Amino acid sequence: MTLPLAAPLLAWYAAHARQLPWRGENDPYKVWVAEVMLQQTQVETVKPYYQRWMERFPTLRALAEASQQEVLAAWEGLGYYGRARKLHQAAQVVMCEHGGRIPEEVERLARLPGVGRYTAGAIASIAFGKDAAAVDGNQRRVLARVFNLEEPLNTPAGERRLWELAEAHLPKSQAGAFNQALMDLGAMVCTQRAPACGLCPLAEFCQARRLGVQEGRPVRRGKAPTPHYQVAAAVIRREGRVLITQRPADKLLGGMWEFPGGKQQEGEDLAGCLQRELMEELGVGVRIGAPFGVYRHAYTHFRVTVHAFACELSNGTPPLPLEAQAMRWCLPEELGGYPMGKVDRQIAQRCLLECNPLS
Repeated sequence: MTLPLAAPLLAWYAAHARQLPWRGENDPYKVWVAEVMLQQTQVETVKPYYQRWMERFPTLRALAEASQQEVLAAWEGLGYYGRARKLHQAAQVVMCEHGGRIPEEVERLARLPGVGRYTAGAIASIAFGKDAAAVDGNQRRVLARVFNLEEPLNTPAGERRLWELAEAHLPKSQAGAFNQALMDLGAMVCTQRAPACGLCPLAEFCQARRLGVQEGRPVRRGKAPTPHYQVAAAVIRREGRVLITQRPADKLLGGMWEFPGGKQQEGEDLAGCLQRELMEELGVGVRIGAPFGVYRHAYTHFRVTVHAFACELSNGTPPLPLEAQAMRWCLPEELGGYPMGKVDRQIAQRCLLECNPLS
């Protein structure tokens, strides 16, 4: 028997559910991939990636047997690359330790690499019909408004209260539909700004609406200012090739390829930063030439402005990957075969288009 909150929500969902490529899938692998891709990423961004991914890795086995570089290349541009590495690792764990069968229970799913409480609940409820809650960003907003939560959601107390409410109102044997209905309601009606309360099936239950504070919910504790780093990067050329290095597996963008360089330290100019970083990373000195573009990017917790420079090695000392997994000298047209983050891909594209002589 559904609870009062669930009945109108499920009726609304039956009439208004979004048509998504992964909806209606009984294959837990496909549900899993979609849920991982949707973490901190908009649905419209995910759609083409999901479809290409399923063409390239149609089964869990296909993903497990792929190389990490193939996986990262398929993920390039979607961001938060740790998701791809952990999904790949988890697929290998399922093949080796679970006989290729994805676990059904939340507790066992949550032991897989990269599978947190939300993802475990989503897979268990949507793919296996388990009575499991799953609370994502859209659901947080809906619950915070319906129950007028005054606790900041980005605190342990707020997080605990959200999960208690989600679990208390979960309709037996309909958790998958309920979880997806909350997601869709948050995305389509109970939006972050200007929620369409007149269209909401939960309007009569919504305590925040009754008090006129719906746009003030959810409450969040204030965050510290976002750091902004200046970064120098080197486009080192030799005989028509450019040097790229592979980032350490345990670092941000682990396993991706980049143009070597790093963050500017206090008291350094960009040239001094680049000379220091290249000595630390590759054990070489360089002649720094013309600027090769300025590139900006925002990550979750910080922003960067990357200043690239055309460079040449200043002596006969060969570079060594002292702080990288590997290094390659590539023709510009070969750079497309190496997975890169957004900024490095922009530099690579300019290499392909221009590669001006050092000046």
